[in-house]
Amino acid sequence: MDSTNRNTALASALVEELARSGMRHAVICPGSRSTPVALALLREPAISTHSIVDERSAGFFALGAASATGRPVAIACTSGTAAANLHPAVAEAAEADVPLIVITSDRPPELRDVGAGQTIDQIKLYGTAARWFCEVGTHEADDAGLLHMRSVACRAYAVAAGDPRPGPVHLNLSWRDPLGPEPGAGDVSARSALAREGRGNEPLTRVARGRVRADEALVDALAERIAGTERGLILAGRGTDPACVAAITALAAASDYPILAEPTSGLRLGPHDRERVVWTYDAIARSRPAELAPELVLRFGELPTSKALRMWLADLPGAAQIQVDPVGSWKEPTRTAELVVRGDASDLAARLADRLSPRPSEWTRRWLGANEAVAAALGEGIASEPGLSEPAVLAALAGALRDGELVYTASSMPIRDQESFLPSGPADVRFLANRGANGIDGTVSSAAGAAAASARPTWLITGDLALHHDSNGLAALRDCDAPVRIVCLHNDGGGIFELLPQAGQVPRAEFEAIFGTPLGLDLERLAALHGLGYARLERAEDLVALPAAHVIAEARVERASAPQLRARIFERAHAALAGLGLNAPSA
Repeated sequence: MDSTNRNTALASALVEELARSGMRHAVICPGSRSTPVALALLREPAISTHSIVDERSAGFFALGAASATGRPVAIACTSGTAAANLHPAVAEAAEADVPLIVITSDRPPELRDVGAGQTIDQIKLYGTAARWFCEVGTHEADDAGLLHMRSVACRAYAVAAGDPRPGPVHLNLSWRDPLGPEPGAGDVSARSALAREGRGNEPLTRVARGRVRADEALVDALAERIAGTERGLILAGRGTDPACVAAITALAAASDYPILAEPTSGLRLGPHDRERVVWTYDAIARSRPAELAPELVLRFGELPTSKALRMWLADLPGAAQIQVDPVGSWKEPTRTAELVVRGDASDLAARLADRLSPRPSEWTRRWLGANEAVAAALGEGIASEPGLSEPAVLAALAGALRDGELVYTASSMPIRDQESFLPSGPADVRFLANRGANGIDGTVSSAAGAAAASARPTWLITGDLALHHDSNGLAALRDCDAPVRIVCLHNDGGGIFELLPQAGQVPRAEFEAIFGTPLGLDLERLAALHGLGYARLERAEDLVALPAAHVIAEARVERASAPQLRARIFERAHAALAGLGLNAPSA
């Protein structure tokens, strides 16, 4: 504890407990009112700090770091609109169950709502997005005050980490002058060793969370149902715990169910058993073959992004869906799930696998045959199109990935094209995306935070609008040792809007004004501004030659004709299914 004055003692007590609880990264934004907590974070040996000027960028940098590490990351800022700029990242963290501890500094109560500068109402600023809000208050550095700070820190860490559901916590700290480390004789009056020092290397209070296990009767019933249902699927989406990969593949082998694996699930790519992985499900779902319609769907993680798959499943009233959700959320947009299991996913999958006897299934052979045929058709379709395209770049990405790398993918079209066209492969790679609130804001900063905290070489797959929206985030790469390769699919505007009905309903000039929104970005100059490398991709295969360094790789692609290009590629997939006799649409 830093006993220089009252504020240094209180702030350092709080930060000590965060570090002892397990925090290893914090993001600091410059500001006067936040001086006590900023200095405490900077001086805490167990916490690596990252200084970022733009609060919105800083919030997403912290979000990316927390997503990559799975541990709570702190973000500290000063008072006023600085705190408001963190709201987008807090909203994403809330929807995506990402552990953040937002520490806003504030004026003391007597200086609020009286016209004092840089002061807004920060009480419950983030509304229901915060798992827990605490107006920490103004305190003396006595026994009660120091114990309060230590206890608040322990509770904040526990709630953010998942007590019961991971997400953002908001601590609002009021500071009276002096804000800097000005010596204050007699400021620290605490006498209790526990208040002054805590418990040494251990936190004041640790929350022990046991594994939530489904009861034996439920597991027996589920195993019996799986054993009696041949036409079953395992659906693996974003949010699937990386620790679940082995257990889910074992369950697939024991049940002989195909795994429809979104890249963000961790099951599409990797060194694990991928014999039953189906990565072409988006193209298959567009044809809705009745012969492949499931009767039972076991869902791990969120539903994949694929709209075609979501709509197909929602339109199959006879298909029972069972969702495994251990963190207490309610992510059931189909509104048709029969059962939500609150239990550890890895434990449940392993126990189900142990109860099942492997059985060859003609149903699974049909799915795997369809996957193989559609994969070939997609590849042929992409190769037949002249020039660069989003599908071509995402298909080529699989060949450029190396073990240990991380891929952060922007929302809008990049995450959809990744799902549709990225083949399965052996690379041991982690995929992340901001798919809680599905915004394009903060994408660059999120990738930078993930790279900095994980020390993994990182790919960012983004469109030009998302890159522009967070171009300030490029500044964070100056202090990031892990290389970040930014692949920008540059179509000069909002490509996803070309797929909307409005594209054919609104005159083109009006469409461009409010949907297309071309920016005319010069990415080479943008890279130079931030001291980054630049490369122009002439072929999708050029991804393999990109250096392991900070670089913006520009892939110029067409926007207006992109929907027709994708339609031609998917038509080949439909024809491939028809060639297998799988062309009868299901109801």
